[in-house]
Amino acid sequence: MNDTSSSEIKREFMKSRSGLVGIGILACLIIMSIIAVITIPIDTFKQWNNPGNWISYPKTSIPIWVNYFTTEKIPEHVIIENPEIITKDGIISLTSQQFMLDYDYSDFPDGLIYEFDTEYSGSVLLHISVIRPDQTEMLLLSTSLPYSDTKTQHHERIFTTDNNIKKNLEFQSANLDANKNTKSSEMLIFSDANGEVLNGRYLFLVNFYGVNQQLEILDSKLIVGGKAFGLMGTDELRRDLMVGLLWGTPLALFIGIVVAIGSVTIGLLYGVYAGFKGKKTDEGMMRFNDIIYALPALPFLIILAVTISNSIFVIIGFLLIFSWVGIAKVSRSMTLQIKIKQYVEASKIMGQTDSKIISKHIIPQLLPYAFASIAISVPAAITTEAGLSFLGLGDPTFPTWGQILHDAHTFGAASRGLWWWIIPPGAMVAITGLAFVFIGNALDAIINPKLKR
Repeated sequence: MNDTSSSEIKREFMKSRSGLVGIGILACLIIMSIIAVITIPIDTFKQWNNPGNWISYPKTSIPIWVNYFTTEKIPEHVIIENPEIITKDGIISLTSQQFMLDYDYSDFPDGLIYEFDTEYSGSVLLHISVIRPDQTEMLLLSTSLPYSDTKTQHHERIFTTDNNIKKNLEFQSANLDANKNTKSSEMLIFSDANGEVLNGRYLFLVNFYGVNQQLEILDSKLIVGGKAFGLMGTDELRRDLMVGLLWGTPLALFIGIVVAIGSVTIGLLYGVYAGFKGKKTDEGMMRFNDIIYALPALPFLIILAVTISNSIFVIIGFLLIFSWVGIAKVSRSMTLQIKIKQYVEASKIMGQTDSKIISKHIIPQLLPYAFASIAISVPAAITTEAGLSFLGLGDPTFPTWGQILHDAHTFGAASRGLWWWIIPPGAMVAITGLAFVFIGNALDAIINPKLKR
């Protein structure tokens, strides 16, 4: 064992390019974890598997940055919230909302949805229209909300697939060809006289009319359907994959670091005690170590996850059970070498207790090895959890990278060419593992002089 001080280790580590690269990647992962915790509401994390939470998002849409690399711009999915509201009181009250949309794409949108929550009483008329870039105003829908004698709350979604909207648009479109009945409502709204996409600014007007009634809009938004959304696209369940990737970062670091620190601590203490005690104690403890070491870890993890629980905390416990044995063997071998040195024998003659000798003379010399082992053990824990999740045995309530890959496999993302659902989480697993491998190898080369070359 090389008696390298902490200052020497730090100095040598700063000279290692791979070690510095690993630290840089780890710093980026920590920053991503902080961003996830601060910027993404905890409710979004809890509602990862709730389809209702993602209903406003598109299904299997590509990342929006793909538009920077294509000649024809793919329509982006836009959710317009917090519109400008104008109210007028009187015998006939008016509450008007204005949604502004700048449309500059090569294809028509997939659909329009107006979603709102309102509180009112009596009769209320809803009037929806749009002013196009060519200043043409088109009526989309004119309908009444359900009558109520008392104040009530009403929630509704209005889709452009509504037959009334289609009939209104066809009636108003004077420049359509004979095949106008085959065109969708979106094509009627967003096309010019030649049937091409009409780009520019669209103003959607939503007016609520009431008679001697005070109407309050609690929430509203206009959803313009598209084929591109977010920095990492969406999956089959409409979930924003960027949210899953960001939340997967602290989860992966938590799993990897907890399992690595726990397994190295258990293995270190177990091996040191067995090596220091020696004789029958050492023999018995090492036979038990060999039994655990001989067990096939992955099949046992699969059986335990199926029969007991697939909770992420239970999986961490299972990983700890199978991860400490290799550390115990190495620490026991190193302890056997250290305990025969003269200063250890002198401590015994002076009457120092076994626990004091171990804590003062043995464990401090094993700490550099322990730190290197922790760094190297982290990627193994992360990839094992990802493997279990990919097989469908992980905790489905947590958006881990392995769980995202499992969902991608379930919905046939590879055969459908949905690369944004597969490559990013796979790359994150590889990059995270690579960071700790770089750090661990740099520490190992410092601790073991034979590896320095």
